[in-house]
This record gives sequence, C-alpha cells and structure tokens, in this order.
Amino acid sequence: MSPTHPDELVEGDRVALLVPPSTAYLDAVLSLLARGVVPIPLDPRLTAAERERILTPLAPRVVVTDGAGLAEVTTADRGTPRARPMHCTSGTTGTPKGVWSGLLEPADAEALVAEERDLWGFAADDVNLVLSPLYHSAPLRFAMGTALAGGRVVLPGPFDPAGVTAAIEREHPTTMFCVPTHLQRLFAHWDDVGVPDLSSFRLVAHAGAPCPTEVKRRLIALFPAGSTWEFYGSTEGQFTACRSEEWLGRPGTVGRARPGRTLSVDDDGTIWCSVPPHARFEYFRDPAKTAAAWRGDRFTVGDLGRLDADGYLYLDGRREDLVISGGVNVYPLEVEQVLGEHPGVEDVAVYGVDDPEWGQRVCAAVVGTATADELAAYARERLAPPKRPKTWVLLDELPRTLTGKVLRPQLRRRGRSEPGGD
Repeated sequence: MSPTHPDELVEGDRVALLVPPSTAYLDAVLSLLARGVVPIPLDPRLTAAERERILTPLAPRVVVTDGAGLAEVTTADRGTPRARPMHCTSGTTGTPKGVWSGLLEPADAEALVAEERDLWGFAADDVNLVLSPLYHSAPLRFAMGTALAGGRVVLPGPFDPAGVTAAIEREHPTTMFCVPTHLQRLFAHWDDVGVPDLSSFRLVAHAGAPCPTEVKRRLIALFPAGSTWEFYGSTEGQFTACRSEEWLGRPGTVGRARPGRTLSVDDDGTIWCSVPPHARFEYFRDPAKTAAAWRGDRFTVGDLGRLDADGYLYLDGRREDLVISGGVNVYPLEVEQVLGEHPGVEDVAVYGVDDPEWGQRVCAAVVGTATADELAAYARERLAPPKRPKTWVLLDELPRTLTGKVLRPQLRRRGRSEPGGD
C-alpha cells in the first residue's frame, strides 16, 4: 500500500508504521494523533507473511515502510493526541489483536496527557533516553510524554551497553524506561568499564518482566535516591506504579493502583482494574474478546495476583503460564523469585510441559553458574514438593522478546525432550 498525502487522511484512519525508530518517527506519531489519525506501530523486521496476518484485520489506510513514506504522513500538527496509538497484543495464542481506544472527546484527550504528565513529572527540561524500540507501547509513551511537555528525546539506536553508556555521559538524560534485561546488561558492562555519572537522572522506570531481586537492589543503589520506579501494565492499559522505596518495604510488590484506578482480585486470583473513560479500549473488530475483557468499568488481561491489606499488588503470573502439576496450581513467578535468590542464578524462567504422570511437569531454565544438583538441593529446602522443578535446563541466556518477556513456548518445546530432575 503506497503512502497517501497527509491531507487525504481523515479522522479515524489508521496508518501502519514499519520503520526503525527515529525523531522523524516520533514526529509522525504525534502529528497523526493530533489529527485524529491512529498510528499502528509495528516491528519493521516482520516478514511479509506476518505483516499480512496482522494488518489484514486492522485495515490501515496507509502502510509506511521507509523514511519517504514517513515524511508523507507527517505534518506540523503537534496538538493534544486525540487517540492512543493502536498497539497490538503479543499474539502468543493466535493472531495479534489491535488495542483500539477510538477517538477521544477533548476532555478525555487532555486527561490522557495529564495523567502521564502528573504521574511521571514530564517537563520542558527533561531528556528522555530511549532504550527499547518505539514500536513498543511503554518507550513510545515515555517519549511522547517528554515531547509533549517540550522536552528532548534521545535515540541512541539498537540497544548496546557501550552505546547507552556513551549516551548517558554525553546527553545527561533525566528519564529512562527500561526492562530488567537492559539493566542486567548495563550492570555487567559497568563492572568492566566503571559506572558513568548517573546524577542527572530523576526518573528510571522499569517494567515488562519480573526484575531479579539483586538487579533491583543494585538499581536502587546506583541511581539517585527516589528516582527509580517499577510499574505494572500491559498493551491494553496501566495498573500500578511503585517507587523502589515502597518495594524495599514490601519486596515483590508492583505497587498500588495508579491515580484514577482501583484494583480488585477474584477468588481465583484474576486481577481487574477499573479505569477512567480516557483509558478504555476495545479489541479492534473483535466484540467477543472485548466483552470477555470487561466488567463494567473494569478490565482484565488474565494476569493473576493478590492484594495485601494496604492495597499493594503482588503478581503470580499469567493464567496461560499457570502450571497444574499433580492437581496443584504452581505459579511460575513464585518459583522464579525463590530460585532467583540463589547466588549462582543470574536469570531463571519456570514453565510447564505435558507429563504422563503429573499432567504437567515443572521445569526451570537457568542462566548462571549453579549446577542442576545444587539447584535441586536449594529447591528442596525452600519449595514444597509440587513447586520443585523436575527438569533443569542450563542455558547461556533465556530466549526473550525485545521488551524482556521470556519466550516460554520455546522453552516448553525444548522441555518436552529433556527429562530428569528432582
């Protein structure tokens, strides 16, 4: 599909963006949204078959695949975004679905910008360092918030610890969104070359995957006091935000509900979040999936967790990751947190594979220096029998998406052929 002149785009049109991140990319997103045209940010490395599978149901008016096409859909408009970008769910169980906010009423559009600005403090003197591709929702949200406040956005290119370190030394950023894998790689690099001056940072927010305890503690120790945060959210919407100082008092929490939201948990652990009008969404042209996600003003993405008496949320994982072994529910995140405390474990992912005796067998893929025997002994001391992995897979690194999520299907396929354990 060839580019269309920007004057030919009308409110509600969709424009698919399959180009690498750049300041021109961010300009295009902001100008489209200001006109009520909705960008669909996608990985430019998608194959032709993947593009067709994802884009056919989304029916974009324009598909942009190069810089010239990007320029064609960009205008000088930089007003308040009148919609949210249409990001696609990960599609781990089928074709990715577009998360569609529709066009927002003026008051809701202003509220959407104000919510991010008030929570994260975006200001004209901010310098946002972008570590993840802009086609992901969180880095794009932080970059947009910075730009809308009049701040500057720095894009050092594909993630590289040395390049990021140089950007920190050169640009003196004030804000940064990252995933735990970024932190692990940065810390390993800094062990070799030294820690750069981090005093310019006022906000370092991480999300996307569980953060190992030692990585979290080092994050808190290295960056300025009060600057580090964790938040819990999804492509569909945001649930919580948590200063690291709160986490220190409640290790494992992802915080309390963001302003304007409330959290509740069903008896089976399913997490629900009520949201204001500007945060509502639907799955594009999928009313059945949309209906399943909502109860009144509350939505769920199928994550499991628990709330303490003070409203702090603790995650137990996703329902599709739940392992039922011998009739007992095993939450991978709980087991990962225990195993992650072993001094010989740098990274860990727990998952289930079909097993003729147990129904599902608990497996653990581990990166680090610990042996399978050491890990089995450690698990025996700290985990009830159903939670102890029966298969240990020792890897050089875990398969992850660019946003840090473990590719559990890859591990499950491998686990089916690797018996053994405790």
